[in-house]
Amino acid sequence: MAKKNITYTEAVNQIEEILRKIENNELDMDELTKQVRNASELIKYCKSRLFETEQEIEKILDDIKDEEEKNSK
Repeated sequence: MAKKNITYTEAVNQIEEILRKIENNELDMDELTKQVRNASELIKYCKSRLFETEQEIEKILDDIKDEEEKNSK
């Protein structure tokens, strides 16, 4: 499962490592299941972080737009 204090970049790196191992047939069946489950959690975490970042950027851009509109009046 993805840890709360992991960075987005670390999560992506872990996903890429899991994919590399899968592509190279380096995992037995038991480990494959565990790693696919882990990758799924990491992907959910990354999607969440991307959504949060998008929301933050939209808010910043809205604030800039509001400030520009105030200053133009």
